[in-house]
Amino acid sequence: MTDITQPANPDSRCGFVAIVGRPNVGKSTLLNHILGQKLSITSRKPQTTRHQVLGIKTEGAVQAVYVDTPGMHEDEPRALNRVMNKAASAALVDVDVAIFVVDQTSWTTGDELVLEKLQRAGCPVILAVNKVDQLDNKNALLPHLDMLSKKMEFAEIIPLSALKGANLDALETAVSRFLPQSIHFYPDDQITDRTERFLAAEMVREKITRQLGAELPYSIAVEIEEFRHKDKVLHISALILVERDGQKKIVIGDKGERLRSIGQEARADMERMFDTKVMLRLWVKVKRGWADSERALKSLGMNDF
Repeated sequence: MTDITQPANPDSRCGFVAIVGRPNVGKSTLLNHILGQKLSITSRKPQTTRHQVLGIKTEGAVQAVYVDTPGMHEDEPRALNRVMNKAASAALVDVDVAIFVVDQTSWTTGDELVLEKLQRAGCPVILAVNKVDQLDNKNALLPHLDMLSKKMEFAEIIPLSALKGANLDALETAVSRFLPQSIHFYPDDQITDRTERFLAAEMVREKITRQLGAELPYSIAVEIEEFRHKDKVLHISALILVERDGQKKIVIGDKGERLRSIGQEARADMERMFDTKVMLRLWVKVKRGWADSERALKSLGMNDF
């Protein structure tokens, strides 16, 4: 009798890889460039990522299942922050390897918080020193790497640029060495476990965050109310939730111009992602206190890990 737990191909490898770090160090950008397409939303605003997002990359016999996580942060005054921290910590459970992303030559208390969690994780940790292309003083990198090497016994320390795609091959090669021999968990052409509805909501939220990051706090969410194909057109209706009337006015903008701009940019991304014409309709609704309510967050799928 054949043992189905053993891969037919002895070289077949598959495993989970957590991408962790404090907010705004480039975790989502790193995942997108590894996959070669946008999956996680990005912006200059910290804590843009709120969910665990699986990105699946299969090359030959190796399948790496990357888990992009919200940035871990120290303050947890709101339910939204607590849920995001919990999601990031949960990603470290039962992974085969973790990528700890840090920013150039800086080291903060936020990095220290992530390091403490990684020291208890019990899996190999690859330190990815991101944005090295932006360093003004390249000579500062080597002593900084030496300092980092004393923080923990990292499996490897790899300087890279997620945005420019520099040295990502070295990172992926290092990751593959720690993946166990296994059958692939997902079809070789699958890139995520997330639904198209989820991806559509995230595309809308990204455009809001990018266009209004300086004007709005984190108290904004997107719900997809309609997602259906009709006459070769994908019809999507999205509800944008804010906490106050003033925020609603900001999102809508003068004579609706801001909302139209958000919709145009989101629709363009959707048409590229879903490879079809998209009819996108956006509404804005005030839902007071949703970011402080565990129950509201659950209804929005923000604790689905």
